[in-house]
Amino acid sequence: MNSLLKRQVRKYLSEELRENKDLDEFLSAIDRSYNNYDEHSAMIQRAMAISSEELFAANKQLRLEAQEQKELIVKLKSLINKLGVLDSNLNQNTTNTDISGLKLVDFIEGQAKEIIEMSKEKESLLSALSQQNQELSDYAHMVSHDLKSPLRNIDTLTSWLLKDHIDNLDKHGANQLQLIRTNVQKMDTLISGILSYSTVCKGDKNFYDVDLNVLIKNTIASINVPKDFKIKVNPLPIVSGDRSRLIQLFQNLLENAIKYNDKEIGQVEIGGKDIGEYWQFYVKDNGKGIDQIYFDRIFKTFVKLENTAESSGIGLSIVKKIIEFYSGKIWLTSEIKKGTTFFFTIQKNHERTA
Repeated sequence: MNSLLKRQVRKYLSEELRENKDLDEFLSAIDRSYNNYDEHSAMIQRAMAISSEELFAANKQLRLEAQEQKELIVKLKSLINKLGVLDSNLNQNTTNTDISGLKLVDFIEGQAKEIIEMSKEKESLLSALSQQNQELSDYAHMVSHDLKSPLRNIDTLTSWLLKDHIDNLDKHGANQLQLIRTNVQKMDTLISGILSYSTVCKGDKNFYDVDLNVLIKNTIASINVPKDFKIKVNPLPIVSGDRSRLIQLFQNLLENAIKYNDKEIGQVEIGGKDIGEYWQFYVKDNGKGIDQIYFDRIFKTFVKLENTAESSGIGLSIVKKIIEFYSGKIWLTSEIKKGTTFFFTIQKNHERTA
């Protein structure tokens, strides 16, 4: 204990106490207690002390987080305003700058719940639509089968009549029977076209490597190509797809080029090239050509530029549907009496399941 403090304490004691040796021991105990308190106090202060550098760093971090929160709120307000979904309840008695982060969070949570409910309804509708599409597909198969059977019978009967009783028929009667057969053929072609169109996106969706050089060679061999017709096939790539749809695609384009060619020597050229994420192909002919006003219409179902028994008006719509199945596009250029070129693309990378 400080000596001055000891003297002050003794000053207020009686003489008897001042001479008591026990007092020295008492004062020494106080002195020891006093020193111990200072030590504990210093230790606590040191334990709780935070350096100025730590305080500066913590303050800087708090300011940064606060600024980020402000920027987030501003962006959320801007997004909601752009979407046009900021309702009267959120804006009631407030301006855009007064809207708090909590109100925005509550509002977005409410919107999210609505979106989830709408998504569930959408999934339910898509499921119902998928079922209806399947039912329509099944119905198309059933109708095509039920209609084709009597048509075959009609065609067979008229054929027998023409063959067995041609001597008993006058020219008008023979023409009428032939007209029946022609219309039966039209109906059969139309039914087959409708069935093909309804099943383009049905069935196998496995993609694998298909060599188009081999595929087109086989396709040309399977169709009726006139002797005076020349088909030139430039080197083609191997694409990811399925044979049945690709055959149907090129077959329809080739038959279309042959069918509407009025030249003494018909010509068709097939080629393709790499354009990055897609393959681009063309089928070019020297046929009659197509007026530009029909460029969009010819891809619609049942649209025919010429009314023939062989044409169903569905061929090019099937082509377009197959190309869209492969995430591509189709377009054309044409000049009357000189020919037409169909261009189309096929996406290179499809998810392979086989």
